[in-house]
Amino acid sequence: MSEPILRTQDLTKRFGGLVAVSKVSLELRVGEVHAVIGPNGAGKSTLLNALMGMLPCKGSIEFEGQPMQSMTLEERVMAGIALVPEKRELFGSMPVEDNLLLGAFRQMRQGNAQWREQLDVVYQIFPRLKERRVQEAGTLSGGERQMLAVGRAMMSRPTLLMLDEPSLGLAPLIVRDIFGIVTRLRQQGVSILLVEQNARAALEVADHGYVLEMGEIALEGPAEQL
Repeated sequence: MSEPILRTQDLTKRFGGLVAVSKVSLELRVGEVHAVIGPNGAGKSTLLNALMGMLPCKGSIEFEGQPMQSMTLEERVMAGIALVPEKRELFGSMPVEDNLLLGAFRQMRQGNAQWREQLDVVYQIFPRLKERRVQEAGTLSGGERQMLAVGRAMMSRPTLLMLDEPSLGLAPLIVRDIFGIVTRLRQQGVSILLVEQNARAALEVADHGYVLEMGEIALEGPAEQL
């Protein structure tokens, strides 16, 4: 069995006297999809933000065998980690394609002359974005904005993709499309950590699942069993 691409041990985040995430330990291997499910306020988004370096935390985090605790957010992005936040955080007044090109920053910084080829890959996965490439991002539908947020993250060619509530506010048919894309990305070798309230949909595409309650892992195991 391969070594985990991501490993946390006793990851803990406090806000004053409130423990938002308590001693969370998980392991994710290359090409796997792991789902973290639970209700609002369980600590799911806090967990992702801590892993991304947006929130200081205690415990250990390793990415590709290297400790990450002292790495900044920018360094984690350059290492190959991408986060699609719950609120998408798009540049609404900019065209779709410009939003995507911003996601290629890591590839540009690394001097990858083929970084524009990734744009074709994203358009192949999301043909609707190609149709709307000159349209302002703020005028897209909810499903299209989610596609754009995922596409922008994919422009960096991440090794680890973290998705925060990708189905939030979307119609059932669009939710099915989004989770179908998760399956396709896994087939391309991308490791995915998926945070979701929609437990059934998340576990259908995941290899392993964690149930988070009040910041603690209450249950974990193979997705089919959960």
